[in-house]
Amino acid sequence: MRVFLTGATGFIGSHVIPELLSRGHQVLGLTRSDAGAQKLEAAGAEVHRGDLERPDTLTSGVAVADAVIHCAFDHDFANFVENTKKDERNIAAMGDALTGTNKPILITSGIGIGTPRNGGPATEDVLNPLHTNPRIVTELAAAALIARRIDVRTIRLPQVHDTTKAGLITPLIAEARRAGAVAYLGEGRTRWAAAHISDVAKLYALALEIGEPGARYHASVEEGIDARRIAEAIGAGTGLPVRSIAVDEVERYFGWMTPFAALDMTASSVWTRARLGWEPTGPDLLTDLAAMNYAEAQAV
Repeated sequence: MRVFLTGATGFIGSHVIPELLSRGHQVLGLTRSDAGAQKLEAAGAEVHRGDLERPDTLTSGVAVADAVIHCAFDHDFANFVENTKKDERNIAAMGDALTGTNKPILITSGIGIGTPRNGGPATEDVLNPLHTNPRIVTELAAAALIARRIDVRTIRLPQVHDTTKAGLITPLIAEARRAGAVAYLGEGRTRWAAAHISDVAKLYALALEIGEPGARYHASVEEGIDARRIAEAIGAGTGLPVRSIAVDEVERYFGWMTPFAALDMTASSVWTRARLGWEPTGPDLLTDLAAMNYAEAQAV
């Protein structure tokens, strides 16, 4: 297949490219810059010029491809709500371009959207339309396309990691440096699901090749790692002290990440593994944090 890939030069997309190429697919990667174009060409992908601010540049990519993988998202958390709305608009635009075709589109969301209302790990069968996370609009946009009989498949991501980057843990490291210590709330029992980037890339490819229309797939390899263990691993890597904090100290140590301090983000992938035959083999989160290049992580 010729796959149109948004976010092709980003952390996720840049690993999806070699996975798709190794399986015999062609990749048409979205980029807005000359540097991005050079990176795509070096990776063996075709270049498609455009950006998230111009939905027409996305639909033109859809038109010349056999399938779409939508990894792009503007991660400027200062404008998070507006960026989710932008994602909603772009998904709707690409959906219009897919109308009347059998082309699949894979969209990217977060595992938290699948958290049951009564708590517990997120599961693939749960979609709470009233979820407080603004990113819910991504999945509502997907649901609108599914209602129009468009082949939409959703990949929900946990903390995706290697030795240079680790999802929300990367900005958490920056906040710890600013505060002078790595903190966890209370006893540090909140947990975050995680997966190595190589396993996530394989999941995108499997969902593309044998996934089902309307299905949601969880890229969580580890169901949840304790906040305290994550903090201790960061402390060991950075040399910063590690401390337990009370609720009234959270903003000092977590900054803009305060809403995540007490958030339990666990997720099961039992259904995903059974349906797709997904067998993760990458390192676990704590292994990568122990081997992380913290100088490079600081610059990300």
